[in-house]
Amino acid sequence: MGTVTRAPKEPQQDRSRATRRRLLEAAVSCLAEHGWAGSTVSVVAERAGVSRGAAQHHFPTREDLFTAAVEYVAEERSQALRALFPASAPADRRAVVAAVVDLYTGPLFRAALHLWVAAANEDQLHGRVTELEARVGRESHRIAVELLGADETVPGVRETVQGLLDMARGLGLATLLSDDTARRERVVTQWARLLDEALRT
Repeated sequence: MGTVTRAPKEPQQDRSRATRRRLLEAAVSCLAEHGWAGSTVSVVAERAGVSRGAAQHHFPTREDLFTAAVEYVAEERSQALRALFPASAPADRRAVVAAVVDLYTGPLFRAALHLWVAAANEDQLHGRVTELEARVGRESHRIAVELLGADETVPGVRETVQGLLDMARGLGLATLLSDDTARRERVVTQWARLLDEALRT
């Protein structure tokens, strides 16, 4: 008789990592679609295709799950943003502005916004979300400075870069209510022009 060849089992650590990733991605989707009130651990677990018990094994509380989810996707998006612009070549400023704006007009921003609103009313979330937002904000600023080739030793440059991030956040808020694509394109073009002038050395 011939021997039966079995497919190698996926290591436990890899399965655990994959489960955690599915939970985090499902949590962001749920938060973006249903808001804080409609996003429970059970809803997320069902979307991720895992049991509630498995979800709570990875994230003991609801707050653990959703703050980790927003942080995880923020890190993923930051890495994707860096990957768009190879360090070996100077980045086109309009392309950088457009990419930064995209960060604030997608599901991540919508999910984060729901988390911020919930944190304003939920004491157990407030401190964690405030700390998370500060960390994500610092990283976003650092990436924008690098991609724009900005020299923050020049007076006013730091505020100019921060203004870009604040503007992008405002466009993200506008997008929540209506499709603002056409106006957004014009704003992105104008901001790129302003940055070219402000960052010229």
